[in-house]
Amino acid sequence: MVKRVFAVLMFFSLINWTVPAFAQEDILTITRDAGYTDVLEINKPKASIIIEGNNGQILWGDNIDIPREPASISKMMTVFLVFDAIKEGKLTLDTTIKATENDQAISQVYAISNSKIVAGVDYPVRELLKMVTVPSSNVATVMLANAVSNNDAGAFIRSMNEKAQKIGMKQTAFYNCSGASAASFDGLYNPEGYDPYASNLSTARDLATMVFHLVNDHPEVLEFTSQPTVTTMADTPYEETFETYNYSLPGAKYGLDGVDGLKTGSGPSSAFNYIATAKRGETRLIEVILGVGDWADQDGEYYRHPFGNALLERAFNDYEYQRILSKGQHLIDGEDIQLTEDFYGVARKDAQPTLTIQEDQLVLADPLEQVSDTLPRLATTYKSIEKVKPSKEKLNAVQKPLRPKTLRETIVGLNDPINLIVIGATGMIILVLSLLTSRIRRRTTILNIVFRIIGILCLLSAASLFIVNFIL
Repeated sequence: MVKRVFAVLMFFSLINWTVPAFAQEDILTITRDAGYTDVLEINKPKASIIIEGNNGQILWGDNIDIPREPASISKMMTVFLVFDAIKEGKLTLDTTIKATENDQAISQVYAISNSKIVAGVDYPVRELLKMVTVPSSNVATVMLANAVSNNDAGAFIRSMNEKAQKIGMKQTAFYNCSGASAASFDGLYNPEGYDPYASNLSTARDLATMVFHLVNDHPEVLEFTSQPTVTTMADTPYEETFETYNYSLPGAKYGLDGVDGLKTGSGPSSAFNYIATAKRGETRLIEVILGVGDWADQDGEYYRHPFGNALLERAFNDYEYQRILSKGQHLIDGEDIQLTEDFYGVARKDAQPTLTIQEDQLVLADPLEQVSDTLPRLATTYKSIEKVKPSKEKLNAVQKPLRPKTLRETIVGLNDPINLIVIGATGMIILVLSLLTSRIRRRTTILNIVFRIIGILCLLSAASLFIVNFIL
């Protein structure tokens, strides 16, 4: 019975740790409690997720595996592949891309958001990235994709899908590089082998996975997403200034402390979406909000941010990236171990995580789910401390029982020359002093008699020990 009660208590303790504290609350309630009291049920996000940025643990999730259209958030996979190409040495931020007549024509298609592009002008990769990440330029996205793929649009889409699979985006399919269907480019963009009318599909989980890898592999991407206003092609005839659509950035309409990116996206069938990254102290969070409002109400681009801000604020209040166990010696599962470095992870501020040993690694006994099974397990290596065993000789010496000394051993010990001299000299001194004291005082006291007896006994003892030892 006791075991059964203990098992039930352990079960509930695991639930309290593995399930995010506010995951079961209604997002409307959380948002209103955060002070955004005017949010409406009709604008409620269709899906949302928050993960922490160091190990990918899920802190909040609602409909995270339902496929939806990410719209222009898709551009961040193109940006990912551009940064990969830069890391591989195929491009640099200063590499220039000469705009073609086709590029200029795309920039003039009214139905898709664009920046101005002029044929024959050299545009640095750096400036095109600004155009992609802030004003969400479709033409700049196509120009970068063409630069990476040697103008093979179909090959670039294949690279996007391959990258998605590699990093664990299991429910994602790309049909274009920008989030706008290929057909919307009026025949100026045609990825071979892909349906021009198809929309990209993904999930909140997959998009969070993408951003997790992007920010960790290429943290410099945040330099392009953290400013509320950017100017492209400065000090040239082609200069343009753009304001961000990510209104959660500090300085924007719904600015929130710590937000430093990342991207928004919207469309007729996707409604309004956005991804935000934020960091406070050592804690980084990644958030995905999908399906806010309705395309018919263009204020949806504002409605999405109160929901996202409220979730971020709650997550920062409840969780933090912290040192779970310091380096040094510890007793885990009855085993003495040595950690060579501190063990970090995200944990609730009001809970003490439990550690255990599994498969020769130190792991959290009750971890939060990670956003993808391709991420490294939240674990660390350790060294076992072997208890030093005493040598056989020392063990025998310790275990050997003590026996009493024999009479001969006792007498021989006392009959040591130094012992005999000390005993005899002591007796002689006592005897002489007692005699001198009697003569000086001209009378014999009881104390003098006692000392004389002691002196005589010492002399007799020394003589007796010598004789007995000689006989033995």
